[in-house]
Amino acid sequence: MTTADLLGKILQVVMGLAVFAAVVGLLVFFIDKAPKKGRDYWQLALFLLPAMLFVVVGLVYPAIRTSLLAFQDRSGAWSLDNFIWMFTQPSAIRTLINTVIWVAIAPIVSTVIGLAYAVFIDRSRGEKYYKVLVFMPIAISFVGASVIWRFVYEYRSGDREQIGLLNAIVVAFGGEPVQWMQTDPINTILLIVIMIWVQTGFAMVLLSAAIKGIPTEQIEAAQLDGTNGWQRFRNVTVPGIRGALVVVFTTISIATLKVFDIVRTMTAGNFETSVVANEMYTQAFRASEVGRGSALALILFVMVLPIIIYNVNVLRKQREIR
Repeated sequence: MTTADLLGKILQVVMGLAVFAAVVGLLVFFIDKAPKKGRDYWQLALFLLPAMLFVVVGLVYPAIRTSLLAFQDRSGAWSLDNFIWMFTQPSAIRTLINTVIWVAIAPIVSTVIGLAYAVFIDRSRGEKYYKVLVFMPIAISFVGASVIWRFVYEYRSGDREQIGLLNAIVVAFGGEPVQWMQTDPINTILLIVIMIWVQTGFAMVLLSAAIKGIPTEQIEAAQLDGTNGWQRFRNVTVPGIRGALVVVFTTISIATLKVFDIVRTMTAGNFETSVVANEMYTQAFRASEVGRGSALALILFVMVLPIIIYNVNVLRKQREIR
């Protein structure tokens, strides 16, 4: 495409946006001149229309299309072959197991470490500096975090100097360097460590804010009753931040279920490390198996749905209590 063609395309897009804006402006003008009765409904419909169009085009239609493709084979015929492949092939089963392992470890560990850190540094001297140290990783993309940890897990064969921090420690204690990313199943655990490193700061910040929202009267009353630190934490702090705990845990769980960048950057799903999101991409765009990729996307949606429902139910109950 030449420069002139590119400029022509840009001009067409600009003209299209200008025409769209003009049409919307005219509609707003005529609705404003309409009788008072019914004007509010038309205005509401007009303002909601762009958002609804984006939702339909960008969310509803792709969801329906993906669901239909999940039940079609390569020839377009309706079948359950994609789901049979998913639950019978060892590689696909291992992908599902890895995803379950991620969800079973990353959200729990991230939330527990974030909560412990928030409790220990609460109202301590230099609290804001301690928070910055833990919060900094969340400002890094998953790809950036993976590149950083790639150097930690780096392996060099032979007698070459180990530049990977983990292997350097192993060699310093007289051990042999390990190809961490090619050693199953520890490679999956080491990838989960990256997710925990990134998400702990998120958990810490939200839970720290929730802890500061607990009325001091409750803590002082517990102290007057002669409770120790653990009893106050269990009977005052945790109930007081239950809503924040649910939000943090479910948010990290959803992010973990959808993890793609870390696995793709570190191993590309090789060496038994693939997860559903990565395998979905591999099948749909690498192996040209759109049906299998769509089936994996549908399974991923089904796995995320209970977490969302649980989150909504907990928040609704708390709202009713208030």
